[in-house]
Amino acid sequence: MHRRNFLTGTGLLAAGSLMGLNLSASAKAAETAGKTVIAQADWTTLRNLFSLTHDYIHLATFLLASHPKPVADAIAAHRQAFDENPADYWHEHFETIDHRVSASAAAYMGGKAEQIALTDSTTMGLGIIYSGLKLEPDDEVIQTVHDHYSTDLSLQLRAERTGANVRRIKLYESPENVSINEVINNISKAITDKTRVLAVTWVHSSTGVKLPIKDISEVVARTNQSRAEKDKILFCVDGVHGFGIEDVDIEALGCDFFIAGTHKWIFGPRGTGVIWGSDRGWSRTTAVIPSFSRSYDVWLGGSTQDQVPVGEHMSPGGFHSFEHRWALPQAFELHLQLGKAQVQKRIHELNQQTKEGLAKMSHVKLYTPMNPDLSSGLVCFDVDGIPANEVVKRVHDKKIIMSATPYRQSYARFAPALINNEREIDAALEAISKLA
Repeated sequence: MHRRNFLTGTGLLAAGSLMGLNLSASAKAAETAGKTVIAQADWTTLRNLFSLTHDYIHLATFLLASHPKPVADAIAAHRQAFDENPADYWHEHFETIDHRVSASAAAYMGGKAEQIALTDSTTMGLGIIYSGLKLEPDDEVIQTVHDHYSTDLSLQLRAERTGANVRRIKLYESPENVSINEVINNISKAITDKTRVLAVTWVHSSTGVKLPIKDISEVVARTNQSRAEKDKILFCVDGVHGFGIEDVDIEALGCDFFIAGTHKWIFGPRGTGVIWGSDRGWSRTTAVIPSFSRSYDVWLGGSTQDQVPVGEHMSPGGFHSFEHRWALPQAFELHLQLGKAQVQKRIHELNQQTKEGLAKMSHVKLYTPMNPDLSSGLVCFDVDGIPANEVVKRVHDKKIIMSATPYRQSYARFAPALINNEREIDAALEAISKLA
């Protein structure tokens, strides 16, 4: 396909025209950087891939991950190549490498590379999807009171622009006693003939509750059976705190959109994220930020939009921190080497140890369900008479880093991850026990 060099306006086969250039050694090194081999479930070797200080026990890496060595090496190699020859290096890759990044995401999460858009964060992904939904006045969007502000505000802004209505529902009365039936019944009762979108969060960072996404998708599917295509409910999921933990195939979950940052549990480069969309989901959204890559050629008249994968079309354009985005495949590969099933098993083991230890303390109230079907990597709790932020501070004084939930009702929060071990969990529990 003939394309133009949009920087100069001259005819150029952009995808391949620079392949013959004599790129620097750094550019060639970037192609093979980050090729670390690690055995399945080798948690000790994994921990040694991080520059994380051993002066602290890190129980809040879900906020923003440290880069493991394969990711850091890939970032460094791409950065060096850019610094040596930015124009040539960018031209060499910009039309082809995003697809390779999407393909690596699909290899990890399921679905097709063409269905995946690349973003900089969960917040950007939520904003892109919810701002682009095709809604009409009086259409109804159902979300929950348990969502992050990024969902709340994105939907509010879309409602103001379209005249659609947003309704928030409560899925459970007490997080520690939540059941699948309670969640399903509350969603089923909330859906009306005007409902066009259902937006939920897979794992609630406020309580640690993990929603039964597959069960919810079955409720939506049953409702949609009797509806015309334009009236079918789109099921949207903020999946960031299950992504990198739970061993699932994205298509099997049954949602229409799955949005997640990749710089948390995946250990991906900071400032990266993904959106997966079903064919139906993408057909009912419009782009919010013009894309770059091959969509630029559509604007120039060299091709048509149906020749551009929808994920590329929906990926925000412009210049990004390319050395970070282009190092994302190393993060997915690392998780695949560790084994998705083994990753899920390990994190759930550490979290079960945490929950069981906290549940034995009379001065602690545990909010996260004990049932692993309804919890994942976050554990939220209160200590009698001590505000959550003060709990975090006192434990930090013991060289243990945890966090407090940034919500109107704040709880103390642990997040045992793959870089932790049982001894560290015991030390953290002992620190909490001494707060009695």
